[in-house]
Amino acid sequence: MTTKNLQLATFGGGCFWCTEAVFQEVKGVEKVVSGYSGGNAPGHPTYREICSGLTGHAEVVQVTFDANIISYEDVLVIFMTTHDPTTLNRQGADVGTQYRSVIYYHNDLQKEIAELVSKEITPYYENPIVTEISPLDVFYEAEKEHQDYYKNNQTQGYCSFVITPKLAKLRKLHADKLK
Repeated sequence: MTTKNLQLATFGGGCFWCTEAVFQEVKGVEKVVSGYSGGNAPGHPTYREICSGLTGHAEVVQVTFDANIISYEDVLVIFMTTHDPTTLNRQGADVGTQYRSVIYYHNDLQKEIAELVSKEITPYYENPIVTEISPLDVFYEAEKEHQDYYKNNQTQGYCSFVITPKLAKLRKLHADKLK
């Protein structure tokens, strides 16, 4: 029996429904929780408050993964290639600071790896990478209706037109890393 080496990664790549759906398909990922980080408003923010753009929080996911199966570096490469890390405060039609591209690191090693991955993938993009790399302060879990959103709402328009194509891109680019 192999002991698990569970670690956390926290990042935002636009709408958390998209990022959550991507990582739920990745081999070695144990759990994905949608939530909010990086804001300055006191207390536990709500989805409505986040959507206003006034709290400073980003929509993020917190990924629990087994580092014996998938490395933090591979998790970051998947993250950086399944959203657009070159658009400031925007992913497609989702616009605002709550949709920023951000990696919240949990320790110095994660910071170092995030900076390295960002530098390594830069040549693959025409525009500069604008992904923020910051220390994780607090992670607030989003409301229940935002958890497992794609799994529970696949026929909803946003899911069909935005998330399903992201999953197709994931399957094309990272087939060897999927469950």
